[in-house]
Amino acid sequence: MAAYILRRLLLIIPTLWAIITINFFIVQIAPGGPVDQAIATMRGGMDGDMALGRITGNSRGDTVTGGLNRGENASAYRGARGLDLEIIAEIERRYGFDKPIGVRYLSMLKNYATFNFGDSLFRGRSVLGLIAERLPVSISLGLWSTLIIYLVSIPLGIRKAVKNGSRFDLWTSTAVILGNAIPSFLFAVLLVVLFAGGGFLKIFPLRGLFSVDAAGLSLGGKILDYFWHLVLPIFAMIIGGFASLTMLTKNSFLDEIHKQYVMTARAKGLTEKAILIKHVFRNAMLIVISGFPAVFISMFFTGSVLIEVIFSLEGLGLLGFEATMQRDYPVIFATLYIFTLLGLLLSLLSDLMYTIIDPRIDFEARR
Repeated sequence: MAAYILRRLLLIIPTLWAIITINFFIVQIAPGGPVDQAIATMRGGMDGDMALGRITGNSRGDTVTGGLNRGENASAYRGARGLDLEIIAEIERRYGFDKPIGVRYLSMLKNYATFNFGDSLFRGRSVLGLIAERLPVSISLGLWSTLIIYLVSIPLGIRKAVKNGSRFDLWTSTAVILGNAIPSFLFAVLLVVLFAGGGFLKIFPLRGLFSVDAAGLSLGGKILDYFWHLVLPIFAMIIGGFASLTMLTKNSFLDEIHKQYVMTARAKGLTEKAILIKHVFRNAMLIVISGFPAVFISMFFTGSVLIEVIFSLEGLGLLGFEATMQRDYPVIFATLYIFTLLGLLLSLLSDLMYTIIDPRIDFEARR
């Protein structure tokens, strides 16, 4: 098993390299990069001399006064007409685009190998600092949402399989399907209106993970305050998350319940509870566990963007979205790198869980 784990860890390196490489060149050739945005900002609201002054630190901009039209039709950037080539060159240097794309690519690989993600292009802070600042929000939303969904969906799916075709099975199926049909962001808005001072009751807070005066609370008070802030956003995230996992668990258990080894166990006089726990559970849960990495990553990143916006929670989902809109390449690639690495490690953890639940599975022997 140790050899299998080592091989999987070594495979992470080429996988990360391939994903980062493909995305690097796709993003680099896409229009509307940071240089284009800086040029558009200058043309939209600043004179050429003021712009160069802000970029170079020269408050007067004496070096380009009266020369703004010399670079007309000479730049490859859209919207650069009327701007001096010196200004455009300075913008390129500031954002690192004065070097060939191959040099930028190799520099990025070297830095990412040591987890050196550089600084944000537009925020003036290190990328790792931004990620560390936003991480608690994303961990809180992703971890608790995933945990609640699994703790509810798995027992519910097992119960539905045992009671297949009953009234309980019918009304619970109706409930989870209706919940799945409600968009999370729409339900979040409804929760804000009803319970967060949006027009009716004001029971739950709307902003952040802690209250303003949380520093003066006791440890127990801080914990309660933390969970009190998470009630509405987590409830909004999990409303549509039960359906797929519940039905997957139910169908998986139904498939196992009708197999020959279950009939043999019944013929030996084992109780239904013993059959479910000792025989069916181990086999049926394999397919459920295999989907854990995808569920966790979805909750951790993609599923929380709108929720973070609605509840004023500054997490990694919102950070990645803002970086994409601004073409903040260091932040984009750093978040992509970290989430890809996290997904690959969780996939390995999922395989290890297979062997814990069913010791008969031996990945090393399969090789």
